[in-house]
Amino acid sequence: MRRLTLFLERVLPVAILVVAVVGAPVMIFSPQGLPRLRGLQKELGDVDDENAELRRHIESLRGRVSRLRDDPAAVERIARDDLGLVRQTEVVFQFAGRR
Repeated sequence: MRRLTLFLERVLPVAILVVAVVGAPVMIFSPQGLPRLRGLQKELGDVDDENAELRRHIESLRGRVSRLRDDPAAVERIARDDLGLVRQTEVVFQFAGRR
């Protein structure tokens, strides 16, 4: 019983300290330690940048949707440019391309 008490009081704290002193640098500098942390921080920055770009794109699309709902001229412009539509009262002239 006395030996167990001696072991717990003197040897165990020293052993834990040795494991901590040796283990901490090994864990920090292992591939799963500090290098992985830096890689994950860079990846987080990249994802934040991509999210910001997507937010700007979403706001641009919301503005376009708002214009299409409220502005008849915007609807007409898209119908003319993208769909090639004309009004019934308009005459369309087609010219041959340059050769």
